[in-house]
Amino acid sequence: MERGQEAKIDLKALRHNLKTVKSLGGGAVIAVVKADAYGHGAVEVSSAFEREGVLALAVAYASEARQLRGSGIKSPILVLFDEEPGPFFDLDLVPAVHSLKSARRFSREAVRRGRRIDVHVKVDTGMGRMGFPVSGDDRALKDIVEMASLPGLRVRGLMSHFAEARPGNLDFARLQLERFNSIRRQLAGRGITPLAHISSSASSFLLPEAGLDALRVGLLLYGVAPFSAPPGGPASGPAAFDLKPVMEVSTRIILIKRFGKGQPVSYDRTFVTARRSTIAVIPVGYADGYFRAFSNKACALVKGERVPVAGRVCMDVTMLDITGIKGVSEGDEAILLGAGLSGPELAGWAGTNAYEVMTSLGGGARRRFE
Repeated sequence: MERGQEAKIDLKALRHNLKTVKSLGGGAVIAVVKADAYGHGAVEVSSAFEREGVLALAVAYASEARQLRGSGIKSPILVLFDEEPGPFFDLDLVPAVHSLKSARRFSREAVRRGRRIDVHVKVDTGMGRMGFPVSGDDRALKDIVEMASLPGLRVRGLMSHFAEARPGNLDFARLQLERFNSIRRQLAGRGITPLAHISSSASSFLLPEAGLDALRVGLLLYGVAPFSAPPGGPASGPAAFDLKPVMEVSTRIILIKRFGKGQPVSYDRTFVTARRSTIAVIPVGYADGYFRAFSNKACALVKGERVPVAGRVCMDVTMLDITGIKGVSEGDEAILLGAGLSGPELAGWAGTNAYEVMTSLGGGARRRFE
């Protein structure tokens, strides 16, 4: 018996979602495939995106890009955080450059190798993380203009990242966009006109004016709605956004036990049977990315019915209360994510977000691509 879960990845749904995203922003998409494509499998997902003609792929670190290049991926790859120059030249990667100091390092390496390298400039418009800080003075403008003059560098992109974009709370996102467009205009006045991208999954719907030259998105591509409903619309969930869920995570029941009333289940006796009960054990626990925070809160699907997690999620197993579900046998499937159990719903039970749910459950799964 194998421990853990299996993830079914629907590449047809992935391609559908990409077409939906392209329709939002004129066709140019930078597909974010960092963190193993949000737990969906970076190589297979990137191959699908490459066949569909995305503008570029985006990863967090050069090690992720190395895996893609080693698997035959030829598309441009934007690396969002890594700034060690060597791999960028070895693997033909595009760095997001966050400071003049880093730009100078890339310039020196380019000169040493007799090469030129395309870079995207990251400006911090309010995320407070990485990038040239855009504030009241013109320091960022001066630094970027100097950067554009460095030997061996070509400034091909200008980018930023929204700290917050959600219905009814767009004031700060609009301020960030205003700051971004301001520095774009100032750079254009100095003859610097790179590809501009700031839009995220949520802002693709909420702030279409932020689409600019390309949409840089991840969540939408994997079929997860960026918020509960489209602006002004009554519907909710992925279908409301013309999205199709890409990943379904499941496991198999390894044991079924029957209990009388008043019997504790799992650590700390946080669950005590209130009636004669049937409990199923599945070989998935927090070591497999099924959060301990799901204890006594989350549900799974067995025979198409929702069944609650009974007691504490353990390191290696979890118990489900399948009382009243007819015809359940050991070896039957239990769906943990998908088929109506969405990433945001699981995230709500755990007090986290859909990104963590997907990367945790999908990252720890055996994958099957369809």
